[in-house]
Amino acid sequence: MKNNAIKTLLLCSVVLCGAYTLTSCGGNEDSTMKAGLITLHGDNSTYDANFINAFKAACEAKNVKPVIVTGIDENDACTEAANDLVDQGCSFVFADSFGHESYLLKSAKENPNVQFSHATGTTAHTENVANFHNAFASIYEGRYLAGVAAGLKLQSMLEANPETSKKLGYIGAYTYAEVISGYTSWFLGVKSVVSDVTMEVQFTGSWYDEAAEKTAAELLIEKGCSIISQHADSWGAPTACETAGVPNVSYNGSTESKAPNTYIVSSRINWQPYFEYCLDAVKNNTAIETDYVGGLGNDIYSGSVCLAPLGKKAPAAGTEAKLNEVANKLKSGELKVFDCSNFTVNGEHITSYMADVNTDANFEKDTEAVKTANGVTYFAESEFRSAPYFDLTIDGITLLNTKF
Repeated sequence: MKNNAIKTLLLCSVVLCGAYTLTSCGGNEDSTMKAGLITLHGDNSTYDANFINAFKAACEAKNVKPVIVTGIDENDACTEAANDLVDQGCSFVFADSFGHESYLLKSAKENPNVQFSHATGTTAHTENVANFHNAFASIYEGRYLAGVAAGLKLQSMLEANPETSKKLGYIGAYTYAEVISGYTSWFLGVKSVVSDVTMEVQFTGSWYDEAAEKTAAELLIEKGCSIISQHADSWGAPTACETAGVPNVSYNGSTESKAPNTYIVSSRINWQPYFEYCLDAVKNNTAIETDYVGGLGNDIYSGSVCLAPLGKKAPAAGTEAKLNEVANKLKSGELKVFDCSNFTVNGEHITSYMADVNTDANFEKDTEAVKTANGVTYFAESEFRSAPYFDLTIDGITLLNTKF
């Protein structure tokens, strides 16, 4: 957590409000603007903590008073929480979970003079509601970088013991495009270093379930996976890996404090730049982009897409230098994560794929997602919508179960 976020946190008062917790942070007594944040869980979830810390830091930087409600389910409770934040005087309201979207949109329609934004959502670009926005980041690039770090670790393990398994393990929440895009980009990052790896994926059916995530990790370890990564929000998998001595790549923040011997790296979306952008837009009465995509920064630790600091013990030698090299190629466009020459589906390289970009009840495939630029044919993730839509199962990845 950044120092300014810590200072803000110390000034917060917490009140239990029915099924959720309302946190009113009073660190900006001179501010005239309020902004509201709605989260699915509390800061015990690495996913929600990532939003909470960024929101507090952005509000501190922009002299805005943050009002945060946590533990908001993906139902009418979100609409009620959003309307309550408007009643409290918030001129910007943000919700952090995919299932919040339709309920936040309802509040946006009811409150046209307040700006609303939503993470991982899919409908802002087609709903055409002027005060409703979606935002995400090219996190598949961060996951690819984390995969490169894992690949270097696996390579070092193979050099020490050629009998090391080349099978990877991954814990996913749901069998959604966001998760599929994430584990595929991570796998391709590892594959760029160790070309003949395979991966098994176990889904939990929850964004946050410490017991299920720990059990999934233990299953994958038992099945012989040498390195474990995750798109899940608890300490379950990292602690299981630490107990078993299996290297781990986490998500949304470092897990080194509980897994000092096995933590390699973590990728995450840094939401502070987006929050500051929105707060400035509201203050200056300028437009907020309908479908915003944040990217890599000047180095691997900055920008909307970034990595947490490398672990002190687990990473292979030379990892940081290699990650900066790869990040520069991603930023320049020299390297595309979903370069179609680097993967196959049913033994074939894809040259065309219709993706479900425009949300509808029938989940119809509506957009050609494969492009060719500068001689490279690639799946154009996040170019037609901020939220991921890569949903292919590529060769080398086996799904042990599914959870929709």
